[in-house]
Amino acid sequence: MQSILIRLKEDFQLSIITLVGLCSLIGITPYIVFRLLEGNLWVGLVDAFLVVSTGLAVLYAWRTGDTVRPGQFLALIYSAGAVLVSIKLGVNGLFWFYTLILFNFFVVPPLQSAVATVASLIVVCTYGYLNPGLVFESHYQMTSFAVTCLIASLFASVFAYRGRRQREQLIELATLDPLTRAGNRRAMDAELDIAMADYQRHKTAYGLLVLDLDLFKEVNDAHGHKAGDKVLTEFTRIVKLSCRQSDRLFRMGGEEFVLLLPMVDRTGLEQAASHIRGTVAEQLQTPDGPVTVSIGGCMLHQHGNSDEWMHEADQCLYKAKELGRNRYIISPKG
Repeated sequence: MQSILIRLKEDFQLSIITLVGLCSLIGITPYIVFRLLEGNLWVGLVDAFLVVSTGLAVLYAWRTGDTVRPGQFLALIYSAGAVLVSIKLGVNGLFWFYTLILFNFFVVPPLQSAVATVASLIVVCTYGYLNPGLVFESHYQMTSFAVTCLIASLFASVFAYRGRRQREQLIELATLDPLTRAGNRRAMDAELDIAMADYQRHKTAYGLLVLDLDLFKEVNDAHGHKAGDKVLTEFTRIVKLSCRQSDRLFRMGGEEFVLLLPMVDRTGLEQAASHIRGTVAEQLQTPDGPVTVSIGGCMLHQHGNSDEWMHEADQCLYKAKELGRNRYIISPKG
């Protein structure tokens, strides 16, 4: 139960999809019974399809962690369901459109929500216009319905966009170093734990490099912290350009960084360390000359946890420093 609450707290989209599933089960199920008892088999089957499909989408989201495709699927079937129920029930079915608007703008991006909502609205209004009296009692009522839906969609889209943007900013604050835009310590710990689990479950190869700028304190002392910050940001840029897209760079603090390399063997890890060391020495400059980097690394093998893995790489870094800096040492283990 505790793990369920943690996932709901940390994953907003999953919590919304789960809430939709509960609301669907509690809110629509009585209508299924009512429609069937009333003899309205067609609408009852549509409602039942919506409930079952929602349950399957929620289950898929929980099992895979993917909330994008379930959200898009639910937006599609709910839009189609709202159209079919409105056509079948007329005015009594139109009220579901306002629920649909809120739902769409919460579970999928604003543009996709707008397309699904407006397309559904066009279909209902077109059908109502071509079949007077079946959906709307008058053209005036149809116009009022369309205008109010569009206004509600506008407000919902603004709110959804602002909410989505604020969540993205919060995620950045929680996972990125504000100066270098590399991952921070929290993001690193999470990624290392994922790598450990991936290795233990699937034996996926991972390498780890610990990078430390040589004599960085002298840069700060000679040119000030502003110059030091510029060196750090330029170093981050150089390392990222020297890596694969799948590699993840994190700032541990100060001038120390960690690079996580998935799907690499020991030879590949040595090549990466050599390339980074050489590129940094060649491109990272201050008024007093080049800035170099010392690197320690190791492959993930029979480590008990990520701290042991990090410690082994740190020991290699210390040896590189002791042997004169501007060099790399990779652990022979693994």
